[in-house]
Amino acid sequence: MMNSMTTDELTIAIAVPLEAEYVEQIRAIDPAITVLYEPDLLPPERFPADHSGDPAFKRTPEQEERYWAMLNKAEVLYGFPNESPAGLARIAGSNPRLQWIHAMAAGAGGAVKASGLDTATLDKFKVTTSAGVHSLPLAEFAALGILNGFKRSAELAQDQAAKVWPELRVPTKLVNGSKLVVTGLGEIGMETARVARALGMRVSGTKRNVEAIDGIEEVATNDGLAGLLATADAVVNTLPGTPYTEKLFSREVFAAMKPGTVFVNVGRGTVVDEEALLEALENGQVSYACLDVFAVEPLPQDSPLWNHPKVMVSPHTSALSAAENRLIAERFCSNLRIFLEGGEMPHLVDTVHFY
Repeated sequence: MMNSMTTDELTIAIAVPLEAEYVEQIRAIDPAITVLYEPDLLPPERFPADHSGDPAFKRTPEQEERYWAMLNKAEVLYGFPNESPAGLARIAGSNPRLQWIHAMAAGAGGAVKASGLDTATLDKFKVTTSAGVHSLPLAEFAALGILNGFKRSAELAQDQAAKVWPELRVPTKLVNGSKLVVTGLGEIGMETARVARALGMRVSGTKRNVEAIDGIEEVATNDGLAGLLATADAVVNTLPGTPYTEKLFSREVFAAMKPGTVFVNVGRGTVVDEEALLEALENGQVSYACLDVFAVEPLPQDSPLWNHPKVMVSPHTSALSAAENRLIAERFCSNLRIFLEGGEMPHLVDTVHFY
């Protein structure tokens, strides 16, 4: 709840690049709030929802001073300063008025952890994420990965590049009627399940708290993942990177898969033991892997995943869409109404598990 603050005392600072139309949308929530927005202090976007902006952008010393002075006047920030853990650490130490920061990322817990702030400092303000905003583009990307694997798109591309017309025609697998396991039945996982069911797939999945879910055939904890995989044709990981999910997809878990399983990762790279994945690709447990996230990013040049014939490498961009800034601004406005009313904020970063 707000600290017995009247609306006309609330100041919001825009810390990351954002189109003016969405700034006006935030201002329109309540005429009494003040929104600080100085676009000349923010790096230009190179593409829609480029929250970090052009890395070539540099503020003059005078602009740098203005930027931080603006942020230190606010109780609420739209975005991490400079979209970085270091910026978060700095503002936490310099702005005693700070009550809430809305992060651009769905998985902002990693950046909060990387800031190095202690629990006592993190307890002084709330951090909400943009979880859910990216659900549909991630679900669509997951569907792309499943279809690529089932329809042998990697082999088709190789034959096309070599101008080979195979003498023997190889059939593809039907998505309709096949079984999908989604690890992490949160907003992204449930949207993935919805899209998969529209394609005719039967969906099971994992959740920290096991409960019956409409449209999901079986729900288990991650401890029960191996049992779900025995009959799955495809697996989509949507789990965040936490100590509890570290290398969840181990040799043992890949070995529990049905041979020929399609694997898609739109969660976090640390959830997968990449050496174990490579072994599973080689021995046929995994027939195709569509990967948007990796244990180390950017993916090191010497990683064998780059050139693997059964792997699609996506540079952690599957959540991006031209509509992202609009969707995040809408999410922020919804949260702002809750904040002004003293309600419970959704999508708070867990400062123990950092997700």
